[in-house]
Amino acid sequence: MSGRLALFTSRMDELNEFDREPVTKGSLQSGGKFAGLFAGEHVAATEFVIGAFFVLHGVKFADLIVGLLIGNMLAVLSWTFLCAPIATRTRLTLYWYLKKIAGPGLNFIYNTANALLYCILAGAMIAVSATAVGFILGIQIPSLTDIVPNSIEWVLLTFAIGMIFTVLAVLGFEKLSRFAQVCSPWIFVLFIAGALAMLPRLGVHSDLSNFLEIAKTKIWNGIAAPGQENFSLWHVIFFAWFCNLAMHVGLSDMALFRYAKKWTYGFYSAFGMYLGHFLAWICSGIMVAAVAREMHPGLMAFEAVGLAGAAGVFLAGWTTANPTLYRAGLALQAVTPNWPRWKVTLSAGMITTALSCFPIFFMKLLDYVAIYGLVLMPIGAIVIAEHWIFPLLNIEQYRTEKNKQMFNWRALIVWAGTMIVCVLMPFHLFFRWLPGYFLALFAYILLSKLHKGRKQIRYQEEEEKR
Repeated sequence: MSGRLALFTSRMDELNEFDREPVTKGSLQSGGKFAGLFAGEHVAATEFVIGAFFVLHGVKFADLIVGLLIGNMLAVLSWTFLCAPIATRTRLTLYWYLKKIAGPGLNFIYNTANALLYCILAGAMIAVSATAVGFILGIQIPSLTDIVPNSIEWVLLTFAIGMIFTVLAVLGFEKLSRFAQVCSPWIFVLFIAGALAMLPRLGVHSDLSNFLEIAKTKIWNGIAAPGQENFSLWHVIFFAWFCNLAMHVGLSDMALFRYAKKWTYGFYSAFGMYLGHFLAWICSGIMVAAVAREMHPGLMAFEAVGLAGAAGVFLAGWTTANPTLYRAGLALQAVTPNWPRWKVTLSAGMITTALSCFPIFFMKLLDYVAIYGLVLMPIGAIVIAEHWIFPLLNIEQYRTEKNKQMFNWRALIVWAGTMIVCVLMPFHLFFRWLPGYFLALFAYILLSKLHKGRKQIRYQEEEEKR
């Protein structure tokens, strides 16, 4: 038995994901891989929750359509012009590129926080998948107001699903993209089929002649569910833009785009945004309206298309949790430098599994995504400044690495200060990241410029003494 375990371990150690070095030219991936990966990740479990929440928050139909068109376009542009160019130029993950800029001390803190936040997000997706299995097995799922698990059966179910999901995440980028390419078309069809099946229940005619009327009066009618805040056009635009803030503006998806042949592969994110964060959110809204606005993804899908719908929710959670666990494993590489990636990802999967049983993470998903983006956003601004703007202003790059410093204190001050300012901002949580981003960008440039000036003054004083 020990011999088989040793053989398995040695084979897993051979999986080279370029965790600590640039991706080589021979390992670059085609555009189709990125299209499949984005479609698989964003036509997924989150869409059952987010699309439904837009209905529960009383979004009007016109605001939804316009807001999603604009917000998703801004997200695609952020991936294409912010994240992908740095990734294809460095061929490094953010987690290892940041070490050159921020130093190993700050990199340790950032990667630990990033990995934990990713684990929570993946746990929420495991919980969504569990609603489908739980519905079939007759297990009561938590309600909209639950914070902790409501039964031991729910805990056991999320634990079992979480461990299954971890296995594929361990296998790496190529297996992830292959799995997403296989599953995403079927999951997308289930979203469309589920919405179409539920339309008659809402009173829509077979020829769809009264769809707009029903959409405006029974689905996205501007009336929020009890206890839920009303959302406007601006809420929709900003949420669609920032719901993946950590990945594009925060640059975490450097982990994926380091495999891209060209930076223009960032446009492939549109397969996720307009199939998932547009059509799938609309389909989810129709389904939740047809089940009396009950937040239960498994129920929504099963009522629409039966067992196939429940299976679709299960797989949708899987295709979302997989790349999230993959990113968490990469982030933890800085914390466990002597571990191979598969062991780190396995550890992240175990943490995720433990968190998945807490319903607060998927029942409050919109707020969690906003907080998650705010925490990681300032680091993206710091990296953008150091990579692109410092050369233009004749500020020395990678000073922390060159001086072998443990911490880039300017980056730490900007990161912590930006988060504090964002917490104190007097407007809605969804709108705080944009001013926070520019605050972090300009503050880091200013501090670095002042540091350069002080360094030059000290050098001149030393020269005069000589």
